[in-house]
Amino acid sequence: MANGERRADDEGKPNAKATPHALDLEERTAKFGEAVIRFARGIPHDAVSVTLVSQLVRAATSVGANYCEADDAGSRKEFRHRISICRKEAREAKHWLRMLVAADGRAREKAKPLWQEAKELNLIFSAIFRNTKA
Repeated sequence: MANGERRADDEGKPNAKATPHALDLEERTAKFGEAVIRFARGIPHDAVSVTLVSQLVRAATSVGANYCEADDAGSRKEFRHRISICRKEAREAKHWLRMLVAADGRAREKAKPLWQEAKELNLIFSAIFRNTKA
């Protein structure tokens, strides 16, 4: 079976569970952005957290938006550029998560899986970037 190809279930419908999570980057980056939005809504707003939350949401949702742009790129150069932005935004999301935890330690446990996902996305996009020549 080719990468990203879905197996059909017994009724012939595509089975999303058969597709490895890591290979469906459009869905994975969208879910990451959604999870960060839900997380951000739970952060108490004060003078410090408002700016940090805004930066986090901007970076985390930008990962998926730029991946969609990369997927529709008209050239290899444009694709590589968009992937580099995905990589940078994922790394930035890790930073803002760390700053939010520094501002409000109660957010630590909920931030851990988001930080881990941002790290994994950064590694994935770094590998794609390295393996794509301009």
